Amino acid sequence: MLGKTRRIAVMAEGSFTLMDAKTALGVIRYRPDEVVAVIDSARAGRTAADCVGIGGDIPVVASLAETLPCSPDALLIGIAPQGGGLPDSWRAVVADALTRGWDVFSGLHTFLADDPELAALAARHSGTIHDVRRPPSARPIAARRVLGCEALVVLTVGTDCNVGKMTTALEVHTELRSRGVRSAFVATGQTGILVADQGAAIDAVPADFVAGVVERMVLDAAREADVVLVEGQGAIHHPAYSGVTLSLMHGACPELMILCHQAGRTHMKLSDAAPAPRLGALSQVLLDNERAAGWLRPASVMALSLNTMLLDEVEAKRALENAEKLTGLPTVDPVRYGTEVIATELIRRLDERRRRKTGED
Repeated sequence: MLGKTRRIAVMAEGSFTLMDAKTALGVIRYRPDEVVAVIDSARAGRTAADCVGIGGDIPVVASLAETLPCSPDALLIGIAPQGGGLPDSWRAVVADALTRGWDVFSGLHTFLADDPELAALAARHSGTIHDVRRPPSARPIAARRVLGCEALVVLTVGTDCNVGKMTTALEVHTELRSRGVRSAFVATGQTGILVADQGAAIDAVPADFVAGVVERMVLDAAREADVVLVEGQGAIHHPAYSGVTLSLMHGACPELMILCHQAGRTHMKLSDAAPAPRLGALSQVLLDNERAAGWLRPASVMALSLNTMLLDEVEAKRALENAEKLTGLPTVDPVRYGTEVIATELIRRLDERRRRKTGED
């Protein structure tokens, strides 16, 4: 979606934190050389590393005008707020960027290119508005076609939103590629699309076709891959987003899943006005995900991915050990300690599958 190499100014006004700037963090982590500045007046004068622990010396500035010495050519909306609308106070910033001939990348549910004023500015100044969440025009119906592909399909699932499902899939994908394994990453959310330059934001697809869109992406990826890592969304227990999770399961028909959780999180993330349900025990959430995915194909959780970003080193290692003891499964923090153990197990399963196939032939 970002396509050619860009010089990106990220708009994250008042929100450039580990918990609030999901899209900004994903692009900074996986395309750091293309981000030249972050706009957040509350944290101006600091660096990205100061604010979120990644991004090195990328400057955080107070306004779009202060990004100009960095010579940006694109503005990225770096948050994905509940409801998906453009904050009113950001509209002038987007208009300013378009007036300067920049491209604008937005993962909001509200499509900026459909706004007559912004569309006119883009046309007048030769800029382009990229609405990353705009759904694909094709609307296939799922029919368990993934069962016929030879690739090993792995889906990341979570105990809640924003716990590391995309990051886990990308880190495992990167580790497999580094070992010479033909791996593919299927992006299903706006941040994954911006990182991978492909995919579909499935929470913008009409409900009847979500599983079909996922199925088509998995089948396409499997043509050139032995392992397909599918980015998960939502959580099967979440009162708002369980529908998209179930459609992902049924479209991808995974053989294996990686359960993602943020260490220390006890309640689901909901709007401030709603009482947040308490998260279930990891062992129970694990079984519930296997049961839901298993309606169409037996699927097992092969490992846990534990996000320990809010813990110190001692606390992080203790949390990993406790989760592993509780579930009996390999447990990793993919950012802090890597995904070698998961990659090794996937390679073992691939080798085992090849031996069985050779024996059958």
